[in-house]
Amino acid sequence: MSGGEPEQTGDAGPIGEPVTVGVSTNGASANGDTPSSPEKLRLGGMALRNGLLIHGPTSWGAAARAADGTIDVASGPKPDLGGNRFAKVPIMRGPLRLAEAFAVIPVARMSVPSARLPFEDPKVVGAGIASTVAGNLIRGKGPATPLREGLAAAIGFVPALVSLTGSDLAAYHAAEHKSIGGYEQDRDPAEVPKEHERCGSNLIAPMVFFSLAGQLTLDRLVERPGRFARAASAIAGLSLSVEVFVAAERRPDSAIGRAVHASGHFIQARFATREPTPEQLEVAVAALDAVLAAERS
Repeated sequence: MSGGEPEQTGDAGPIGEPVTVGVSTNGASANGDTPSSPEKLRLGGMALRNGLLIHGPTSWGAAARAADGTIDVASGPKPDLGGNRFAKVPIMRGPLRLAEAFAVIPVARMSVPSARLPFEDPKVVGAGIASTVAGNLIRGKGPATPLREGLAAAIGFVPALVSLTGSDLAAYHAAEHKSIGGYEQDRDPAEVPKEHERCGSNLIAPMVFFSLAGQLTLDRLVERPGRFARAASAIAGLSLSVEVFVAAERRPDSAIGRAVHASGHFIQARFATREPTPEQLEVAVAALDAVLAAERS
């Protein structure tokens, strides 16, 4: 999830709120031709293996390239778990936005039968099982140490790397960034960089840091932490990561802002995105137009 803030992953802002929006037929100049030039929506999304899911403050839109070459499109209201009501409440907004983003996925998948999710691949499923087993084995070898926790965290990203290899997922991830960036900048999506400053990849470095800090602290405070304690630590780490993400966006020239964006840009440029084809960008624009129309209705 990316191309926006971590409503993710990646990827609509935890502080975004519903606003009036205009719709463009090409996704590039949506909202830019009216005299009042209303404020842009904050959008996030998730790349699919053959398309894109984009969500705004209250709605979602999805598009996928079917086997016969046509584009299947659908949209609808986003599940409301309190993300908008608590959008300005630190710590709470991150988990709520993430929960809403995950709740959209099965709804969109059923609405667009041709869509294929990133993990709908035996290789990704196998990598996920293997990384989970390996991570548990590493953590079970003894007391938590920075090296052990760091290795376990790194192994946890293996399924994502596998999903980006040998598929169109990275290209659709870039198409997500370019379509949303084109909308935000009133530009043709094809002319927009494939990296986006609000991509969920910006969350990875903070999440690794807070995951390490949380597990190490927990193991020193609790003799034998159970699953509930570890889950609470993980949620706290996610919340703090989102707050760092927000601080980086508000102050991009600060030390934190530069560090977060540099790490996210590196991940996008080297691993997570690939220049999309015109056909893939066409699918992304269809998803964008669908969510903008749903937000306006």
